[in-house]
Amino acid sequence: MAEITQFIALAFDLVDGGLVPSETVDCASPALAIQTAQGQWKLFGHAGAIAFSRTSDFEQGKFNHRLVLRRFGQVPDEYANEDADR
Repeated sequence: MAEITQFIALAFDLVDGGLVPSETVDCASPALAIQTAQGQWKLFGHAGAIAFSRTSDFEQGKFNHRLVLRRFGQVPDEYANEDADR
């Protein structure tokens, strides 16, 4: 099995009363994903942001597991749990 872990920052904007995700930002480490998510929230004025990691199995062509590292501001309920499958 060829699993690879990715670290990602994802910001959310408030549109018509709902939270809409923006584009994901791939990061080199968990610390950089957290720092990027915090910057998206504080500096760029998004409603909220998360940093998370996920493992990918490229042999099977699917994403296996998502782990929320940190949340900032308003995020959708599906990201409310620290440890969420997707």
